[in-house]
Amino acid sequence: MADPTVGEERRDHKDVDAGAAFVLQSKGEWWHAGFHLTTAIVGPTILTLPYAFRGLGWELGIFCLTTMGIVTFYSYLLMSKVLAQCENAGRRHIRFRELAADVLGSGWMFYFVVFIQTGINCGIGIGAILLAGQCLEILYSSISPHGSLKLHDFIAMVTVVMIVLSQLPTFHSLRHINLCSLFLSLGYTALMVGACIHAGMSANAPAKDYSLEPKKSSRAFSAFTSISIIASIFGNGILPEIQATLAPPASGKMLKGLCMCYGVIGLTFYSAAVSGYWAFGNKSSSNIFNSLLPDNGTSLAPTWVLAIAVIFVLLQLFAIGLVYSQVAYEIMEKKSAMLPFFGDINGVVGAIGFIPLDFVLPMLLYNMAYKPPKSSFTYLVNTTIMVVFTGAGIMGAFSSIRKLVLDARQFKLFGNEVVD
Repeated sequence: MADPTVGEERRDHKDVDAGAAFVLQSKGEWWHAGFHLTTAIVGPTILTLPYAFRGLGWELGIFCLTTMGIVTFYSYLLMSKVLAQCENAGRRHIRFRELAADVLGSGWMFYFVVFIQTGINCGIGIGAILLAGQCLEILYSSISPHGSLKLHDFIAMVTVVMIVLSQLPTFHSLRHINLCSLFLSLGYTALMVGACIHAGMSANAPAKDYSLEPKKSSRAFSAFTSISIIASIFGNGILPEIQATLAPPASGKMLKGLCMCYGVIGLTFYSAAVSGYWAFGNKSSSNIFNSLLPDNGTSLAPTWVLAIAVIFVLLQLFAIGLVYSQVAYEIMEKKSAMLPFFGDINGVVGAIGFIPLDFVLPMLLYNMAYKPPKSSFTYLVNTTIMVVFTGAGIMGAFSSIRKLVLDARQFKLFGNEVVD
């Protein structure tokens, strides 16, 4: 097996690997990092936030959204510092697994990180392709209600487009596309919020019911699934790749980029979650567009508003596909049409992927790289976060997989609906 810690001198070799070639234009400024980070985090998965809130309720929903925002900002900042320390020592890393092998050793932890990364890449690929296909199906059904094309047809179309677009040469070359992605996320969020407010005030709006499930066990499972979904929405599995695009020194630029990104997060996440949950309560769909365009009845928002929002979502999904596309999960994308479980997939990916990678591993890497005293505040905070989110991840994985199994019983392969 090749050494996972690829040095700078090896990257200059003519046989440089494709992953290194994708990111090794280190010319970016802090605002470029902000564009990349925003595309990596602020995506159409925010359309599931009202659905996540229906498993938590108002108070716990706001609390979890805020807490996980603070923790992930802190986590990504720690990861940036560890990467900078390694680079200052002459060991530049462009992948999580390289950093893990350097700090933790190349034993079982290295393979653990590789497994998580593979799961995240496959999950993001499946989720993005499924949502893009679903958006196309929504547009198609509004234009041709009795058309012959089904959800899996649109997912196949999107998969082909994603594969073609993934051929752009470097990560740095995506900076202009990712700037457009930032504006697209603000655009469709504003349209969605306006549509939800319009729907919530409409005479045809469903009765507002914010009650949780009556059975305590079901309520607990739903809560942990919702926590996993929120973790997935905050997830970013490519921070080393993003930092590798920056001109040295990178650490200060990453902090500014994170501040830009989390400014966009504050505008989009809270407005989407609050407006959608206010309008539909515990009837919120895993894709809020399905709530705004119910199968039975008229549209609850102006059709032209929803059409523009869906187009914006589609365009941003292509940008996200460019950022996250990897050969390893292209085969998995082709099978995504068989599994119409967007909300469930988000929960599983958040629990088994993003919680370990973004809520646990950065703290562990920081503690091992910087070795703060065990009695220090930093060490205690990092350890507490690791313990709390390890438990949340275990429970979230169990509850998300449980819901996925239960929902799978209701649908056949290549179904034309996405289950909540």
